[in-house]
Amino acid sequence: MKTFLRWSGRALAGLVILVVLLLGAAVAAVWWTLPARDGGVQLPGLSAPVEIGFDAQGIPTVIAQSDTDAWTALGWLHARDRMFQMDSMRRGASGRLAEVAGSSALRLDRYMRVLGLVPRAEADLAALAPDVRGAMEAYARGVNAWIAARGRFAAPEFLLLGTPDPWRPVDSLLWGKVMGLWLSGNWRTELDRARLAGLLPPERLGDLWPADTTPGRPDLPGLTDAGTAPRSHLARMPGLDRAALDRLAAAVPRFPVDAPLPSMASNAWAVAATHSTTGAPLLASDPHLGYQAPILWYLARIELPGGRVLSGATAPGVPGIVIGRNERLAWGFTTTHSDTQDLFVERLSGPDAYQTPDGPVPFVVREEVIRVRWSAPVTIRVRETRHGPVVSDLDAPGGRSDGTVLALAAANLAPGDTAAAGLLALNSARGLADARAAAALITSPSQNLMVAEAGGGIAMYLTGRIPVRRSGDGSLPVPGWDGRADWTGFIPFADLPHVENPASGVIVNANNRVVPPGHAAFLGRDWNGDWRFRRIGQMLEASPRHDVAGFAAMQADVVSLFAQAVLPALRAAPRPEGTAGAASDLLRGWTGEMRMDLPQPLVFHATLARFGRDVLARARLPEDAARASPEFLQRVLTHAPTGAAWCGEGGCGPMLSAAMATAVAELVPVHGADPAAWRWGAAHPARFDHPLLRFVPGLGALTRIATPSPGDGETVNRAGLRAEPGGIFANVHGAGFRGVFDLADPSGTHAIIATGQSGHPMSGHWSDLLARWRDGGVIRLGLPTGSPGGRVVLAP
Repeated sequence: MKTFLRWSGRALAGLVILVVLLLGAAVAAVWWTLPARDGGVQLPGLSAPVEIGFDAQGIPTVIAQSDTDAWTALGWLHARDRMFQMDSMRRGASGRLAEVAGSSALRLDRYMRVLGLVPRAEADLAALAPDVRGAMEAYARGVNAWIAARGRFAAPEFLLLGTPDPWRPVDSLLWGKVMGLWLSGNWRTELDRARLAGLLPPERLGDLWPADTTPGRPDLPGLTDAGTAPRSHLARMPGLDRAALDRLAAAVPRFPVDAPLPSMASNAWAVAATHSTTGAPLLASDPHLGYQAPILWYLARIELPGGRVLSGATAPGVPGIVIGRNERLAWGFTTTHSDTQDLFVERLSGPDAYQTPDGPVPFVVREEVIRVRWSAPVTIRVRETRHGPVVSDLDAPGGRSDGTVLALAAANLAPGDTAAAGLLALNSARGLADARAAAALITSPSQNLMVAEAGGGIAMYLTGRIPVRRSGDGSLPVPGWDGRADWTGFIPFADLPHVENPASGVIVNANNRVVPPGHAAFLGRDWNGDWRFRRIGQMLEASPRHDVAGFAAMQADVVSLFAQAVLPALRAAPRPEGTAGAASDLLRGWTGEMRMDLPQPLVFHATLARFGRDVLARARLPEDAARASPEFLQRVLTHAPTGAAWCGEGGCGPMLSAAMATAVAELVPVHGADPAAWRWGAAHPARFDHPLLRFVPGLGALTRIATPSPGDGETVNRAGLRAEPGGIFANVHGAGFRGVFDLADPSGTHAIIATGQSGHPMSGHWSDLLARWRDGGVIRLGLPTGSPGGRVVLAP
């Protein structure tokens, strides 16, 4: 027995030592994937050495002797700090996420294979000008130099996944394809509207997506009188099977479950020199996208011969500055929300053809095989019509029970996409004329390009291809077999409602309508509320002149004009009993500020969330199709006839009171019995999760970046909400990048990103910018003195 115990003890000790050694080896391997701070790297293909100095936050300054060398260096930098992020992007765009994530990614992979982003990007790349293809090739050369040198040590995730595939120039175009897809998702609104069309009369259906009557004047953010309302049809397409539409909706990726981006985003504004303390224009831009760890953006500064300087936000996977400036011009983007997608109902003509005005036409067919980790491969058959891919095959391969299929016409899927050429042209633009020419090349997505030049000019140009419809307004699916609703082309760039050097000296957009009354261009029916737009206008009007610090403070503003609009209805509602009454009292003197240290934002959002669900449930509408949007809630709570229609003849007051009582009862067990002690920041954390490790127990929590945060979905400091159990309203999308650009200073770039520069969880730059971002701070991007974060020389 003693011998047995002695050997058992030795075996156990040996096992413990082995486990410790394995853990040590794993930690050492992960540590080895961290890039070196300093050193020299041989990088074939360069025409001259490239120097890279890093500041204390890991932000690089690249000193290159040509644009081509700069893009090669940027590719190497992106791979060095964000290789897994880049690989995840191209896998998602290619429908190859299931290869590493398993069956949980199949819904997104099927969707991407049906849309066929890869073959479309390959065709676009072949048609691009040689200099644009050369930039893509130079960038890929830098990425592949990192992969070749590091192998599976290119990033910690590849220790398990293996060496990443070489980067191809077409992979860079996929980033633009993804942005074009998720920032122009109108067809999903058409699908939801069609699902509800049989349940609601047209006027009630219109309430869910209220027609916009705002002025649509980017140069006059203080104007409130719209004049005439835009056209609105909501003409129902007969004969659609709602059950089939429900199944299709369930097969489509949705943010934030598996779609990587929300469908709405961004603020941008510019003022002329007459409104600036620096003697030159100022421009601010902050795109609002889904959060992840690391954030989508990577800050960089590039010096080129002749005094040329580029700086701002880059996107790993893409050469060039996406939002930023050169020494003469600054630019930013907001999403226009033009309607660039339509669903067409196609009648089948036998198993392999569909009807057109010219008779039956066969589908274009291809077969796609999706490899699935831990499971057998999945084979799908993809069909396309003259309008576009058959998206109903996601749910009903072969056709629906009524002998039809649904095809998607999407401008962002059309051939001849030259967005990459437009972005690179913008990087070298010298003034408004160059910026306008670059904007005309940006074919997708539909964006508002805000620009300011050192010479004093400011402008906003609309980008993207916007369809001209033979009939209809794109609000519901339309017949595809007779051609009556076909697209006849795209609105010419010159005919879009651009704004150049307005008399006001101010241009603002925050995803609100950009078409003024009487303008001939029809961009779409549905627009977001203009609360952020008007709030920016208020702040600009509050001072005759502005500076960088003032613009950064505006980006951090948390006053909600939406809250101010609906608060009278909450205050007029019957006061509930008990703790809910005390919570109700807190709203009496509140001015709609979504500050972290206040309880009122939590009371407000919990009540409205419950009220919205109750209103839709009263109408017996499916929760996944009908959303109580802020636009809908404002109309219900501020327009008495609409309120009576949705809440009953007694109005919405009793329902609001009951909603508050229920909401407060749900909050008390989590946040305590005294509503005055509640804090919005605690209930509203900004969360940045690793796209893959979040699914791994332990590692998900270890790699999560989180902080209490202010704001909400309608404040200038955008902080989009996701209601979760336990009285939490997580901040899941907002301004992951903020930039302010002073055209009086060739190096006047002040910016911040939400996480840090590195995509490595063990790096000191994984989350070191978080607190400064949360508090509205910015960093001036300049040449680092002494390169405190390290120095690397890339040599030919």
